[in-house]
Amino acid sequence: MSRFVSKVLLMTLLAMVMAGCGTIYKAAMDERSLSQQTADANISGTIMKRYLDDDDMSVLSIEPYTFIGHVYLVGEYETSVQRSKAVSIAKSVEGVTGITTHLMPAKEDPTCGTSDSLGILANIKKALISDDEIWSTNVEVKVVQCNVVLLGLVGSQAQISKSIVHAKSVKGVRSVKSYLRVARKP
Repeated sequence: MSRFVSKVLLMTLLAMVMAGCGTIYKAAMDERSLSQQTADANISGTIMKRYLDDDDMSVLSIEPYTFIGHVYLVGEYETSVQRSKAVSIAKSVEGVTGITTHLMPAKEDPTCGTSDSLGILANIKKALISDDEIWSTNVEVKVVQCNVVLLGLVGSQAQISKSIVHAKSVKGVRSVKSYLRVARKP
C-alpha cells in the first residue's frame, strides 16, 4: 500500500474515533438517561424523516429538538400550510408528549444573512464552551434571522441565566428566547 493511501486511511480512522469520542462525551454529560436520549433522538429522527418524505416540507428549514418527549420546532416556514403541516407531523409521532413552536415566516433580510447567523452561532458556542460553569454540550443553539433560540436540559437555573447572558452579549443578536430547563434529578 502506498504511503499516501496509508495516511488517508489513518486519518479517516482517526476522524471516526474522534467523532465517536465526541458522541460518547456528549452522551455522558447529558442530563438525561441514555435510554431517554435514545428515545428523544428517535422522535426527532422520525419527524425529520417524515418532513423529508413530504413534498410540501422539503424546502423547509424547520428543525425538531426533543427533550424528554417534548418537541421544539425551530426555524422558518414558507407558507402557513407548511407551518401547520410541520406541527401536525410532529404531533403524529409516537412518544411526543408536547410541542412548542418557535417558527418564523421566511424572508429575505439583507441585514441578517446566513453568514451573519453562522457568526452569531459560532460566537455563542465559543462563549458557552469557555464558561467552566456550563456544560456547553447540554445547550443547543439555533439562530433564525439573527434571533437566538436556546434549548436543552441543564443542571441549574444559574446555567440557564449564564447561557442567556452569553447569547445576549454577542454582537448582531436581535433577541434571545430560552427554552432551557433544569433537569429533574431521579
